[in-house]
Amino acid sequence: MSATLSANAMPSPEGAAASAPLAPAAACDDAAQLDRYTEWLDQGGRRLGRSQLQLAGMHCAACAGIIERALMAEAGVQEARVNSAAERLQLTWDPARTQVSRLISAIERAGYGAVPDLAAPARQLREKEHRQALWRLFVASFLMMQVMMLATPIYVAGPGDMEPDQRNLLQWGEWVLSLPVMLFSAGPFFSAAWRQLRSRSLGMDVPVALGLLVTFVASSGAVFDPAGIFGHEVYFDSLTMFISFLLGGRYLELRARHKVARSLELAGERLPELVQRQQPDGQFLTVGLSELRVGDRVRVLVGQAFPGDGVLLEGATAADESLLSGESLPVGKAAGDALVAGSLNLQAPVLMELRGLGADTRYESIVRLMRSALTQRPAQLRLADRAAGPFLWGVLLLAAGAAVVWSWIDPSRAVWVAVSVLIVTCPCALSLAAPSAWLAATGQLARRGVLLSRLDLLETMAQVDTVVLDKTGTLTEDRMRLGKTWPQAPQAGSLQVVQALARQSLHPYAKAALEALVSIEPAPGSADLREVREVREVREVRGQGMEALDALGRRWRLGAAGWAAPVCAALPSAQLLLGCEGEARLALQFEESLRPDAVEAVQSLQALGLQVELLSGDRPERVAAVAQAAGIKQASGGASPEGKLARVEALQGQGRKVLMLGDGINDAPVLARADASVAMGQGALIARTQADAVLLSGRLSELARMRALALKTRRVIRQNLAWSALYNAACIPLALTGWLPPWAAGIGMASSSLLVILNALRLARDSKT
Repeated sequence: MSATLSANAMPSPEGAAASAPLAPAAACDDAAQLDRYTEWLDQGGRRLGRSQLQLAGMHCAACAGIIERALMAEAGVQEARVNSAAERLQLTWDPARTQVSRLISAIERAGYGAVPDLAAPARQLREKEHRQALWRLFVASFLMMQVMMLATPIYVAGPGDMEPDQRNLLQWGEWVLSLPVMLFSAGPFFSAAWRQLRSRSLGMDVPVALGLLVTFVASSGAVFDPAGIFGHEVYFDSLTMFISFLLGGRYLELRARHKVARSLELAGERLPELVQRQQPDGQFLTVGLSELRVGDRVRVLVGQAFPGDGVLLEGATAADESLLSGESLPVGKAAGDALVAGSLNLQAPVLMELRGLGADTRYESIVRLMRSALTQRPAQLRLADRAAGPFLWGVLLLAAGAAVVWSWIDPSRAVWVAVSVLIVTCPCALSLAAPSAWLAATGQLARRGVLLSRLDLLETMAQVDTVVLDKTGTLTEDRMRLGKTWPQAPQAGSLQVVQALARQSLHPYAKAALEALVSIEPAPGSADLREVREVREVREVRGQGMEALDALGRRWRLGAAGWAAPVCAALPSAQLLLGCEGEARLALQFEESLRPDAVEAVQSLQALGLQVELLSGDRPERVAAVAQAAGIKQASGGASPEGKLARVEALQGQGRKVLMLGDGINDAPVLARADASVAMGQGALIARTQADAVLLSGRLSELARMRALALKTRRVIRQNLAWSALYNAACIPLALTGWLPPWAAGIGMASSSLLVILNALRLARDSKT
């Protein structure tokens, strides 16, 4: 639907941003800064930006709707999508009609904070939010103790022990000490409730703010006029205690959210601040990342991250690719090996040539995918958002009804019964039940090298009963060894065409052919032909191979036997055939091997009760052999992309939930059609974009762990929902009957939310799930 236009934008030095204060919104419009958090799209001839922003000040799902409505009212905004649990915004906008700084100002006018979703600004925003939350909690807790100190004599005094003026003086002291708590500590509740009411939506802050306001007004009335309609009882101790407990619960929730956000953000902090670029005279000059260009040669020191994708030219080392692949062991690198942006150089200084920068790197595609996933709202969460409004209206009506009834039973208790009902029914825990679990599970998967592009996958994975695997590059290694060639000494021109065509493909056979060319000796005296070296109109035929025309207009094909040329009689089992105008010129036979954990992965999936199938476009006899070696009973070979799609649709027609794992262009349609899909991290870009998750590590055993984690996530969500329902079922009757004072309701609500968060954080632990 859209294509990326910005290619070589690179982040500015991260260290400088980390030490600088939060930049004004206008700085976000700088072109170099903008490219760091914006993907440029071409949509129907219009250039649109898709920016990722980090938000602050959100406390419930209603906040997401307020921000989205505020942005959609701005000219030039195409789409605004907020994930309240992750506090992230994905914004699609028209640069011809608006600017990011203007949209950030609109968010701030709505009462929230926003910065570009980059490591340093997001970290500073979290630190600011943390400081404010801590100060509010400190003020509320400290003054609560002072209010309790003044309220205690009133509680313990017997009849006649305290004069009315002494009692009134103590209550005046409580009122004075409660003012900072209401105006400063409880300020976010009132401002959030006002924003929700102004936008004609109800959120969890509305009943809380209403309960606080009613309690404070009634208590103030009792202080000013003890003989008036509010009576003589004051509830400043319950009020300040409730605010303290609620702020304490929210502070712990904030810490938990920040911890998960930090773990997901680590992948965004790996690029170096400065790089040593080799000059034409061989000397090295230190430059910033934004000054690098494709083709530059840079020296990477020990402990420094590789600034872009490229190839190792000089030296030998080992790289830490854990944040990109989930693999904790160092990966050896020698001259000619590929290097990945963001991975760390561990052993020795090396010289590399840059082949990809900015948006063109695997690193940036991973970060974009992660940011996109964190702005999604799964179907279950959208359903909860729709149910929140009616639920809160019911809460308000229930509290009003309780106040009316108790005004007849015992008018002196009507106020705090209504307040208790408002507080105890606040659905904080209910709204956190699912998103907190999804966020924690996503963080653990990211650390293990599994990157989700659709959060709904966790829900779908728990329902999957059939796993369909591709063979080449998926169940088997993506690198294959050359077995036999025909002829043994091919023409130099044929080798040139193989190199020209294979370089344009990501298929494992194409990669294997490029690696094999260095070991194939051309026929003595064969010419280095210019007309075949300069091929044109190169294109990939899905499921078949590559084809192009040479300078003489001849059509060359490199790919499946029977398509590239008639099958070569001398090498009938060749996987890769080169043909020119239908005549076989070169045949290559490769030896492939299962991935090291393939057998273990298949056994683990089968042990979980899943049916495993192998579906490949390779020759049926080879597919059957690989399936037998892996322990897979159901295998199909010779499947075209249409055949793969038909097989998955047939399984779905039988009522099965299908998980598809593939890596090639020919797997893209079936990945999009399956109920759940995972693409190999080294596979084709189109396969990765169509999949629900990307297996960066290449470890098939992660499939079974993902399934187990999905089941555990579903259990945790159900536990959270059950606890929330049980809490409301037990506490609402207590509040209605007057047995649950406001301070106890506050403890219950804060403890309920905290319990849900802590239960969800169990999913973030690194375990064998």
